[in-house]
Amino acid sequence: MQAARLSRRAVLRGLGTSIALPWLEAMTPPGGCAPASAPLRMAILYAPNGAHMADWTPADDGLKLSPILEPLAGIESEILVVTGLALDPARAQGDGGGDHARAMASFLTGRHPRKTDGADLRAGISLDQLAAQAIGQTTRFPSLELGCEGGRSAGECDHGYSCAYQSNLSWRSESTPVAKEINPRLVFDRLFGSPQGDDDARATRRRKSVLDHVLAESTRLRRTLSTADRRKLDEYLTGVRELERRIASTQPALQTGSMPRPLGIPADYQEHLRLLADLLVLALQTDSTRIATFVFGNDGSNRTYPSLGVSDGHHDLSHHGGDPIKQARIRTINRFHVAQFAYLLRRLREVREGPGTLLDHCMILYGSGISDGNRHTHENLPVLLAGKANGTIRTGRHLRLRTETPITNLYLAMLDRLGVACERFGDSTGSFEGL
Repeated sequence: MQAARLSRRAVLRGLGTSIALPWLEAMTPPGGCAPASAPLRMAILYAPNGAHMADWTPADDGLKLSPILEPLAGIESEILVVTGLALDPARAQGDGGGDHARAMASFLTGRHPRKTDGADLRAGISLDQLAAQAIGQTTRFPSLELGCEGGRSAGECDHGYSCAYQSNLSWRSESTPVAKEINPRLVFDRLFGSPQGDDDARATRRRKSVLDHVLAESTRLRRTLSTADRRKLDEYLTGVRELERRIASTQPALQTGSMPRPLGIPADYQEHLRLLADLLVLALQTDSTRIATFVFGNDGSNRTYPSLGVSDGHHDLSHHGGDPIKQARIRTINRFHVAQFAYLLRRLREVREGPGTLLDHCMILYGSGISDGNRHTHENLPVLLAGKANGTIRTGRHLRLRTETPITNLYLAMLDRLGVACERFGDSTGSFEGL
């Protein structure tokens, strides 16, 4: 029997459920080829409070991994370490304290935020939202915003700056932040729930696996697919079911003196990060979105890391004052965050898409708006870029730039690869060479 041809937008539907499909050979147009049909995706991951740069920066122009970057061992060929980028809009510029709020608000906007704790916010449209406005209509969700810490949208959080600046990485306009979703269960429901489903349908769906509702349709589809596509579909649906089970098994954290976190947010921070990472992989794999942000923690976060043997708060440790013990603990936290980045990259690399991998068709930026947290510096930022962007980025090396190169110059190059025309962005000064 001849294998069926499928639209890239094909989905499996059931009661209150809509499951997008991964790329299959059956989606290749007649006479077409997989690489030409693979869309380019972009995701930005943000880690708070900078890094201990002495243990971050590779010693040479090759890619001998530094102590903090060692969790990337085995996937060095997939990353580009970029040294020399600066975020000038995060500097005081006469506004005094507030580096954490400015770092978060300006990291993707390239704009110095107005110092206010009122409603008169002013930052700028962020890189992800500019891209989403240009290409987001091609996918079910223009963009996806994920994070592990919520935050207030009003009130003062950092030296006279609104909490909105310190809690949001994405900005739809200069005065409108885009809130991130921190509950994996709600992200799962958003990806796999039908927006047309009524309350009864949603309640019924929650009593069963989402896959149970599309079983008949998935069975019919399997009969029309090639052997390779059947295997890929089975692997994908198995991954969805396993992720659903992991989310269902999470329990709220017990927090003395405050309300427990909603069901769906794990007590274990690493599991929280990895659930969101796996959901991000599914969203990109199914082309549900091509633009995403993922915030590991709001800048200034004072989270403790007892599983790593670090009982001090992260922000407190970042002001180490040269204490070698505190510096060692900061290095441990930085390595942990890089390990979670590496987890996401490995998951993306596991997904086959045509003759390549999902990671081959991505640009994944990892970084922070602060370099040295002890001094609140904003030059020589800790930045990694992963994925070959459909063959337009040469990875597996350390790229050293002229100091004070605006990070927004890099953003122009990323927008260009997405097909988004933009002559200037934020404080950019020109094109970016060397990718």
